[in-house]
Amino acid sequence: MKKFLIPSAIALSLAATVGMAMTGFATSASAGPVCTTAPRAQWLTEAQMRERIARLGYTNIRVFQVSGSCYEIYARAANGRRAEVYFNPVTGAVVQNNED
Repeated sequence: MKKFLIPSAIALSLAATVGMAMTGFATSASAGPVCTTAPRAQWLTEAQMRERIARLGYTNIRVFQVSGSCYEIYARAANGRRAEVYFNPVTGAVVQNNED
């Protein structure tokens, strides 16, 4: 009986491909929260959202972006700690707050 041996270069290539596929899956699964299912037409404008964020005490906003179905910021919280915050873009409510 003959044994079929996969050359090591092909085996390594296959392993790398599977590893990259698994990494991509893990990254997409660990993306930010789902903040709304409402259409973009119902979202607060960036200016309206920035005003609400300021009223909540966040300062020094370094990043303000749309992330999936959320508004996401990187800023300083009212207590001075660094914060990554996800907001519901329709209501302006905090959905997830990660502070350092």
